[in-house]
Amino acid sequence: MKITALHLHPIAVADPPLRSSYGLHAPYAIRTIVEIETDEGIRGVSETYGGERPLAALRAAEPKLIGRDVFQLTRLWMEFEAQAAEAGGDRSQTWMVPGENPIDQHARTFAAIEFASLDAIGKALNKPVCDLLGGRARDEVAFSAYLFYKHAGGGGLGGDEREDEYGEGLTPEAMVRQAKDFIARYGFREIKLKGGVLDPEVEIETIRALRREFGPAVPLRIDPNCAWSVDTSVKVGEALVEELSNGGYLEDPCATIEGMGEVRRRLLAKGIDTPQASNVAVTAFPHIPMAWKHDAVQIVLSDPHYWGGMRAQQQLDHFCHVFGMGVSMHSNNHLGVSLMAMTHAAAACPHLTYACDTHYPWQTARDEVVAGGRIPFVNGCVRIPSKPGLGVELDYDQLARLKERYEALPYRKRDDEAEMRKRVDPNWKRILPRW
Repeated sequence: MKITALHLHPIAVADPPLRSSYGLHAPYAIRTIVEIETDEGIRGVSETYGGERPLAALRAAEPKLIGRDVFQLTRLWMEFEAQAAEAGGDRSQTWMVPGENPIDQHARTFAAIEFASLDAIGKALNKPVCDLLGGRARDEVAFSAYLFYKHAGGGGLGGDEREDEYGEGLTPEAMVRQAKDFIARYGFREIKLKGGVLDPEVEIETIRALRREFGPAVPLRIDPNCAWSVDTSVKVGEALVEELSNGGYLEDPCATIEGMGEVRRRLLAKGIDTPQASNVAVTAFPHIPMAWKHDAVQIVLSDPHYWGGMRAQQQLDHFCHVFGMGVSMHSNNHLGVSLMAMTHAAAACPHLTYACDTHYPWQTARDEVVAGGRIPFVNGCVRIPSKPGLGVELDYDQLARLKERYEALPYRKRDDEAEMRKRVDPNWKRILPRW
């Protein structure tokens, strides 16, 4: 089965004004839907990062794909890897919003093609993607309630502006309400707070308020995206020793593997064994032994979109098991195609035992490109469907509408810092550490 065409669909998806240490989300997130067409009339689909740079990388890859056997992914990866090795550079993503680091471009581009190829293979063989990867470790994958401090607004602009379903969320009380809404709607059983936005004392109180509301049976996590110094990270770790226990963790409190290693040593010296997680300090396989050597990271937040695909995700899962590390999964703005790719990847990883992140509740049914509508969560989980491939097909009318919206946008890359200056503070800059 050979690839005969590559179809790229840049789209814009309404996004609420969510905050992080990177800044503020714009009214629209940009994504790319990828399709490969084969000589057997089967199409495979995937979803990846959006904007000019990811789109240009996919277009540049087209000559490598046309005429290639869709099953032969290993040699394709070797070509991408060799090209990246020639480019060189520092893989750190500390200063880059997800999807914009040029050094990871080859892995992101290959992953998008791999997802679509596996989808096509699954459809040809009448098998779900996870069963092509050696079989599933679980039939359903758990996700966490991903809370964000946010300004008022539901995303979109003008006549396309969305209802603000969750309201402004800039206080501990508002975040408890947000969590209760998420759990009532989706049944999530773990909670993650995106921190690095307000004074650490406010974020400490937010986690404490969540613990008071939901009790120790619901694991809690906080992720300030490197916004804190080592001293502040230690202070937060001390303050939340009880709240981050029982399956919780402290994610990327400060920048660099060395910095996180220092936080870990100082907390252990105080008898505090709170696990630390990362998807910023650890973004490539060579980082894992470094993180292990410094005892900096106990849980790696994987992501098949930028680790190099689902098979690379499985390798990471095994690698982490060898080093005695836990595995979870990072998320970005995404629609149902990406959510199903994440679900299949997670289902095929036996050591991925922490609930995965997902931004999916922040997007709306009006923007879903999956035929038949939104992917359902049941008790906080997404179940592997009985359908072949990823288990989804595209709604082409909807896809055309989202492409038109993308064409009308004045921007072609994600820039949370610029959006923060535009809508909140004209003098705002991302500073690490901020506290």
